[in-house]
Amino acid sequence: MEDSVPTGPSAPPPPEPRSPRGLALGGAALALVLFILVGGSVQFLNAAFGIWFTEIFIFMGLAWLLPRVGGWKPARYTGFTPVPLASTGFGFLLGVANFFALVVPIQFVAQKLAPEWLKEMVDGARLFEQQTPLELAIILTGVTVAAPICEELFFRGIFQKGITPAPPASPTRALVVSAVVFSAFHLDPVGFTARVELGLLFGWLYLRTGSLWPGIGAHAANNLVSSLLFLAAKAVGSEAEDADTSIQAVAGLAGLGWLGLTGLLAFARRRPAVWGPGPVHGDEAARETRPVPSLATLLLPWVTVATLSLVLLVVVDRRGLALKFYDAANPLTPLKKDAAPGLQAERKALDSLRDEARRGAVPLEAYQEERLRQVREHTRADPRPGP
Repeated sequence: MEDSVPTGPSAPPPPEPRSPRGLALGGAALALVLFILVGGSVQFLNAAFGIWFTEIFIFMGLAWLLPRVGGWKPARYTGFTPVPLASTGFGFLLGVANFFALVVPIQFVAQKLAPEWLKEMVDGARLFEQQTPLELAIILTGVTVAAPICEELFFRGIFQKGITPAPPASPTRALVVSAVVFSAFHLDPVGFTARVELGLLFGWLYLRTGSLWPGIGAHAANNLVSSLLFLAAKAVGSEAEDADTSIQAVAGLAGLGWLGLTGLLAFARRRPAVWGPGPVHGDEAARETRPVPSLATLLLPWVTVATLSLVLLVVVDRRGLALKFYDAANPLTPLKKDAAPGLQAERKALDSLRDEARRGAVPLEAYQEERLRQVREHTRADPRPGP
């Protein structure tokens, strides 16, 4: 009779991978709720901090946690690794050319067609108002670094991948749906069409290369160029030119953009290596081979770091948060472009007083009293009907 050898408890087997489609649809619903409730609240407190918080703890967090819970290796599953340097650089150049060739004219037409009240309601320029130089730098790096990486991880690596059928079925429908959802998440009806076009470009690069990085490069290029152009125009104080001149400028930029796109695609035909290894069919390499920790264990580091970052925000920007809540409780009617010069001068002086109050150069009460006065006076002097 053979002696039995005692053995310890065997390790649990790796989980059976969950459906990519289920991860995509469930993740999109969860992301929308978190984006509106959590991301919107944090961005209200501080726009610069809120951009990074939203991108990292909502879009990147979900893109990392959903595959882990579903029995997949996140980096492999989404196409985040490996990093093809040549195709990433090529995607960046495509993003620059695409911005001038398509985004500029599409957005120009959208601005012309949208009613004035809608443009003011979703005016992205407000993101840069009442920001310190440090916060402007944080915003710029957020939209050019954090947003491309985190949003591509989620919208292409989780959502588009999850709803794309296996070959030989066509991926076109999934590409269009993911582009529309990507644009809708930005909650900007004026820029909706332009962002759908961007979603199609990023998604096409994902399908063409099998990697997130060319789309990340194109996404970063688009955001960087648009932000730099806006900040440059703001710095020189340029105003909108007449319609004919604007149309000529847009046509000229679009022409240069199309030249760039044509040249880049011609180069890619001669040197197909710039596309990288190409699309990956099959997910065997992305299946998790080790036991997956519990959901609580996976969530703990994300929730801990998010909570600590919010505490740090309160400690560092206590006066700024107090001003933010006070402004929300006492809203000022936005001035029309043709408002009296005296009203515009008072509003500008109020902004300067707010900066001083935030720095601690003057008491918060001094700003609060002046704002209350302008709330009363400017509302009577420059009434503004709703849409």
